[in-house]
Amino acid sequence: MATTIHQLQLRTVNVTRYVTPLREGGSMPAIAEADDGFLYVLKFRGAGQGHKALISEIIGGELARALGLKVPELVFAQLDEAFGRTEPDEEIQDLLKASVGLNLALHYLSGAITYDPTVTKIDPLLASKIVWLDCLLTNMDRTARNTNMLLWHKELWLIDHGASLYFHHSWQNWEEQAKRPFTLVKDHVLLPQATELEIVDAMFKPILTPTLIESILSLIPDEWLNDDIFQSSEAQRAAYATFLNTRIINANIFVKEAQDARETLI
Repeated sequence: MATTIHQLQLRTVNVTRYVTPLREGGSMPAIAEADDGFLYVLKFRGAGQGHKALISEIIGGELARALGLKVPELVFAQLDEAFGRTEPDEEIQDLLKASVGLNLALHYLSGAITYDPTVTKIDPLLASKIVWLDCLLTNMDRTARNTNMLLWHKELWLIDHGASLYFHHSWQNWEEQAKRPFTLVKDHVLLPQATELEIVDAMFKPILTPTLIESILSLIPDEWLNDDIFQSSEAQRAAYATFLNTRIINANIFVKEAQDARETLI
């Protein structure tokens, strides 16, 4: 691990073709083709939650990858000013205009199917890993109604971390929020199977070092770190680091909340 920590980087692709919108999500992502010939699920900086959702995608996706969970490759996606001028749908055209420049995309898993908890049962250790991560990220968007997990080649893949880290939409009491339990874990689709949370806690804490956190946060473009309450992008990046490191140190708080919530379910 130590040899790769300082080498984290995301590829950059240029979007060449808008294929189709994915209207399931409120942020109107789309399937698009890039100049490397691959299809991607494109997340737009001009969508409702703006670059905050893209920041959450980077942090959540790359933390999951560092912990050995399956996540599609994340890339930066450059959108040219001329792109989408011929798009007939006005709503989509407005979205494309507002998203000129750097966006984020996930490799499109062709043929993947949405995880259905009534059809597929997940191993307790894997379920516990995902629940633990989502408690760390305060990810409210892994419910039975919207699992944000795909089955692809008989493996479970995590997608869509844009609703994570909701504290950063206002930064109100963020230092205090870092130590709070994640009460919405009660709605997590995998909570019933998450019987190994203490084992996962012991596994994950040594991996999630401040150095690793710093390397993941370094992936966020400075232009996306522009909240007025911070004097610089580095100050904002440091705040994210403080939040995550504090939350990892105090993980017993959210682990207990998850265990208690699971007890009430079964």
